[in-house]
Amino acid sequence: MSLDSLKSALPDFAKDLKLNLGSVIGNQDALTQQQLWGTVLSCAIAARSPRVLRELEPEAEAALSPEAYTAAKSAAAIMAMNNVFYRTRHLLSDPEYGNLRAGLRMNVIGNPGVEKVDFELWSLAVSAINGCGQCLDSHEQVLRKAGVDRETIQEAFKIASVIQAVAVTLDAEAALDAEAALAGA
Repeated sequence: MSLDSLKSALPDFAKDLKLNLGSVIGNQDALTQQQLWGTVLSCAIAARSPRVLRELEPEAEAALSPEAYTAAKSAAAIMAMNNVFYRTRHLLSDPEYGNLRAGLRMNVIGNPGVEKVDFELWSLAVSAINGCGQCLDSHEQVLRKAGVDRETIQEAFKIASVIQAVAVTLDAEAALDAEAALAGA
């Protein structure tokens, strides 16, 4: 299981995704290895595709320290909660929800076990997949204040967009294959 097997699983109509997957992960030089593979792992989790996660997780685990591996999984977990909470609060027409205390534990954000910039980058990438504009803005501002350039930030959400597209494509193909098998039975 690997990046190469994931690329070879993509159908011909998704050639652009295959090429993009190779370039955003395989030919990456804007991010450190920890930033890259933490982004890959957290996004593979956020994309909710068992196949994509099975293919990318072993390479991520091999590339990351145990602390970074856990932190990337923590970023996906905490942002799964925060993205729903803050996106909902933002989308409600009553602005008073923004004045209420969240009352949710988010301790991992303050002490993720890795460099704060890396955790923020992973949180931003997961927020891109989950579609929370408020979280995207918040994490982007923290990264910019820490001196991270826009190109580096964009690399993280490029990875998120490609992993999400690969997950959607492969899951759709699997569903269609299963339907065809049922129809033929």
